Amino acid sequence: MGRSRVLAVLAGALCVFTTACTGLTPSAVGTAPPDVPKVTVDQTATADTAATAVLAGGCFWGMQGVFEHVKGVNRVLAGYTGGDAQTAHYDEVSADDTGHAESVQITYDPHQITYGTLLQIFFSVAHDPTEVNRQGPDSGTQYRSAIFPQDDDQARIAAAYIAQLGASQVFSAPVATTVEAGRTFYPAEDYHQDYMAANPTDSYISVNDMPKLAQLKRRYPELYHEQPVLVKG
Repeated sequence: MGRSRVLAVLAGALCVFTTACTGLTPSAVGTAPPDVPKVTVDQTATADTAATAVLAGGCFWGMQGVFEHVKGVNRVLAGYTGGDAQTAHYDEVSADDTGHAESVQITYDPHQITYGTLLQIFFSVAHDPTEVNRQGPDSGTQYRSAIFPQDDDQARIAAAYIAQLGASQVFSAPVATTVEAGRTFYPAEDYHQDYMAANPTDSYISVNDMPKLAQLKRRYPELYHEQPVLVKG
């Protein structure tokens, strides 16, 4: 598990506790992810100007940090999905017995970016979908690769894209991502929000997550914006 988290600001002083996100792994550095194909099944046209996607792919610091730089995304919350409200707290989720996954809730404008394009980013640069119950140095079911569809259309798109990726054989191992419908997202504690944007030189972030942001900018320059859309403004 081992990851260090900045837990609180008390009386104006930053207090640092070591509970998670401290692991470093050489494999996370300099390894370019494969070029995944564009989705062939995507969401239908809608008059709505806001939609929500919930995705899990390891430590939510990096997931949030990547999607905060995607055009068309209006907000990204770090949180927990898969368990119940009573256990949606960091200490309990870290015990790896709640059913929760560290996840992000992405609010986006479907007229600017589609659900399928978000999935393409998710599978290509945001995490490694072939890892089972882990990402990089972090292990446990709370770090699993999962999609939590918010409606039947999203479930259909997710299942179709996973099948498409499998058929393309773009990955050297099977895609381990699960599609888990009917799960509620619970926001994480305030000290987790915008962590990557606030701490770009943190050793865990610089080794494990900043390379993902660089890949986003390189692979999807038309979708990348320099200034992140922050929860805290």
